[in-house]
Amino acid sequence: MEDHTSNSSIAKTIRNRRSIKKGYTSQRVTEETVLSLLEDAIWAPTHGMRQPWRFIFVDKDQLPDFAKQVAATYPIEKQANRNEYLNEPNAILIVVMDEPDSEKQWDENFGATASLIQNFQLLAWEKKLGVVWKTNPHIYNPAVKKILKVRENEKIVGFLHLGYFHQQPVKKERISARQKFSRFQA
Repeated sequence: MEDHTSNSSIAKTIRNRRSIKKGYTSQRVTEETVLSLLEDAIWAPTHGMRQPWRFIFVDKDQLPDFAKQVAATYPIEKQANRNEYLNEPNAILIVVMDEPDSEKQWDENFGATASLIQNFQLLAWEKKLGVVWKTNPHIYNPAVKKILKVRENEKIVGFLHLGYFHQQPVKKERISARQKFSRFQA
């Protein structure tokens, strides 16, 4: 099988990026760094230039109170675990999108927001900032939406856990696109 690995820097970044779920260093993730990455990430494709996203940043100083509030939305037996879990990263970026009534526009908004998140992850990777996109049950909880002042016509797309790291996770191979590729035949 021929090697389709590209030598371009963007291809290398795409192939090398990993989700960093734990093992964060104590290096602070600043609001300025996150905003700088977002200023480039927002150049994601967006239907009708709707730019359906907004962001809520929780820095290391705010994490204990934030984690406690979100953990409190879980059953009592899970609260300690969720509190510890939400205090692991050095910062959290919550990504929120507009939720239109039209199914077509909803899909377009989600696609645009997911593209923005991928852009953010790739840009962060270049800066040695680890990111993992989390979609835990609390992002669907109306009580968490209330804590974050997420409006009725908005959806929490995910919590991006952020932190600098020393050890890169092991690469997990992908199924070749060739194996999932077909050609339309009339």
